[in-house]
Parts: sequence; C-alpha cells; structure tokens
Amino acid sequence: MKKFSVVIAGGGSTYTPEIILMLLDNLDRLPLRKIKLYDNDEERQNKLAKACEILIKERAKEIEFLATTDPEEAYTDVDFCLAHIRVGKLPMRELDEKIPLKYGVVGQETCGPGGIAYGMRSIAGVLENIDCMEKYSPNCWMLNYSNPASIVAEATRRLRPNSRIINICDMPIGMEHSIAKIAGVPSRKHMDIRYYGLNHFGWYTSIKDKEGNEMLPKIIEHIKEYGFINGEEGMKTDKKDSWFETNLFTKNIIKTDPTTIPSSYLKYYLFSDYVVDHEDKNYTRANEVMDGREKEVFSACAEIEKNGHSKGSPLEVGIHAEFIVDLATALAFNTHERMLLIVENNGAIENFPKDAMVEIPCIVGKDGYEPLSVGKIPTFQKGLMEQQIAVEKLVVEAWIEKSYQKLWQALILSKTVPSATVAKELLDDLIEANKGYWPELN
Repeated sequence: MKKFSVVIAGGGSTYTPEIILMLLDNLDRLPLRKIKLYDNDEERQNKLAKACEILIKERAKEIEFLATTDPEEAYTDVDFCLAHIRVGKLPMRELDEKIPLKYGVVGQETCGPGGIAYGMRSIAGVLENIDCMEKYSPNCWMLNYSNPASIVAEATRRLRPNSRIINICDMPIGMEHSIAKIAGVPSRKHMDIRYYGLNHFGWYTSIKDKEGNEMLPKIIEHIKEYGFINGEEGMKTDKKDSWFETNLFTKNIIKTDPTTIPSSYLKYYLFSDYVVDHEDKNYTRANEVMDGREKEVFSACAEIEKNGHSKGSPLEVGIHAEFIVDLATALAFNTHERMLLIVENNGAIENFPKDAMVEIPCIVGKDGYEPLSVGKIPTFQKGLMEQQIAVEKLVVEAWIEKSYQKLWQALILSKTVPSATVAKELLDDLIEANKGYWPELN
C-alpha cells in the first residue's frame, strides 16, 4: 500500500502534537512515510518538535521526521499539507478581541471586527504557502483549516482559483460530537447530516441515524433546554469555561428558528449585546488560551523532551483533528466520504450567489469534492448569509485593492457593528494595531 508524506504548516501550533497523535492513531487508514513540521517561528516550533519526534519514534519508528523553517525543505516531496497557520499568533488574537470590546462591539477571533482583522493578516500567509506547495510539490493537496476560514476561502477562490486547496473547519466536528451524545448514538460517524451556511454561520436541517430515522425534532427539544450540553449530567461539570457558556447559550439561538439546529457561533451575530455585556474586557478567550492550553501543551512537550519518552504525558489525540484524516483518506483512496467543506456555491444553494463560498456537505474522492444540492433556503437564513457574505467579499477586495473604503464598508455591513461611525473608529484602531501585517490601505 502506498505511504504518504505530510507537512504540517503552522508546526508551532499547540494543536500540532494532537494532530500528530491523530495521524499515528490512524496509520491503518492513512499510512505515512514522512511527517514534517514547518513554521516561520523556529523558536516556537522547537518547543514542540523534539516531543513530536519522540511521539513518532515510540509509535512508528519507520516514519521519517523533520522540523524546518525552510519552505523548500518543507514542501518538497509531500502529498498533503495540513495548514493551520496563525499570522500574528496569540498576542494579535488578543488585540482582535480587545479592540472591538473598547467600542462595545463583539470581540471574537473569527466573528465581526476581530475576524476581519485576522482575515486581513491571514490572506498573505495562506497564499505564500500555496505558492510554495505548487512550486515544490505540484500534486500535493492543501487541507486548509487556517482561520478565519470563510475569508481565507474567498481569498483563495479569487486569487488562486486552480490551486489544490480544500478549505475545511473543525467547528462542525465539535458540534456533531455533542449532537451524537444528545442523540444517543455511538459517534458522529453514525449520523447522516444535512447542513448549509457559511463558516461559523450555519444550520443543520436533518440528522438521521444509519437506519434513516430522523432525529432532528428530538435533538431540537433537548437543545431548547440545555443547548449543546449533554443534559443534567453535563450541567454538573466543574469546567464552566467560555466553551461551556457558548454551548449552553445555543438554547437561546435555537429560538430564532426552532426548525433547525444553529451553529453556536451565531450568538455573536444575533445576540451581540448579550455577548458584550457578559465579556470580561480585560481577560478574553486569547488570555484563557495563553494561560491554559498554551502553557499546558508547551510544558507537556518540555517534559517529554526531558524524559526522552511520553509515558504519563497528558497529551492526547484531538477529536477536532479527526476530520483531517477523514479528508486525506478520502482523497488518497477515493472513499467518497461525505464531509462538510467550504466550497464555491455554484447553484448548490439554489437561491444564493453562485460565487459565494458556502459550507455544505460534499462527497470527497481522489479528484477532489462534489457538492451536494441543498435547494432553496428560507428568507431568514438567506438574508443573514447575504449580509455576511458581502462582508467577507469586501474584506478580500479591500486586501487586493488596498482599499480603506472597502474595509470600512465591510465593518459597516457586519451585523456585530452598530454604525458607520463606530466602524470607522474601530478601523482606524485596527490599522494601527496591524501595522506590518496588513497591506497599507489607501
């Protein structure tokens, strides 16, 4: 059986060890001969690299390992690039979250002004990685889950229309794990779902078990009471962090259309006043990650490096990483897996623009993906999506044209921003914070 070579772009991410563990856990499905890490921050990547090498040697010593900052070394002889880059890292994420909050606007890394700022930083980094991939391994597939996924997807549609990139997000995977628990099925793999929307902005319209029984009404009743929390047991957890609150809050979002299951991220758009009122303006999700996950992962990796083995390590396979193996396997072995991808609409949603990048189910095989037909969508969802897709298109146009005007228009149109006046003040603040990361606007 053919063995594959992968490069993880954004090798210094704290998610890298769990992605490697996921890959090692699935060698029977996706056999590997080489795993490479690539990052432009050598110091950060080195905090993880030795531990990752030890994890690989313990589980599959025949797999070659390399950590590099050289794009030629990274992209030569690779079949799959797993891209999760974060331009500006967590300090810039902190600004994405805190600057909007100063103006009483949602501060979130992928939604509203924070997502727009992050998108303006991400575009160049993703394009640079595509160009390196095409130069050194033209037959490679890039499985891109760099955020904000919708803006990145629109940029690649406009600027690299023929590249072998597939844009995907792990958020629906997390939601589907919760839905599977609520439905009482063994895993998300035991469900057939129908879903449509934009990234972090969508709705489930059908959840069937493998016998074809519709479970949606039963799940909706549960969500009306508990959100994505798994009943009374789930409510008793001690870990009531921002994710717990987000999952619980879905019980309010579902009231806006009780015939579908909404993405939990819709709270930022539909209940932005609530979000701002309940946000600690001095300690946001970025601070949570810096003080929690980042310290935990780096210290676990340092411990592995010091001991020379991973016995007793808290590092574990990330459930959010499983979609990467599913996608790579489908491309490698033509499995016709059904997956939610961010793709050009092209009529899949009948009453929505053809050139919109939408998140819908697709069948994946060796030649790429084939979107499934969604049909017509209701006026409520269509109106929300049209507003948000206009924001994303304006952001990409602003980046291409270096246009202050278009970026201001994007902020004005964002459902999270209350007025053109606030949008302008926000924009001027974000320009100052993103010097050296954004193109110079005129």
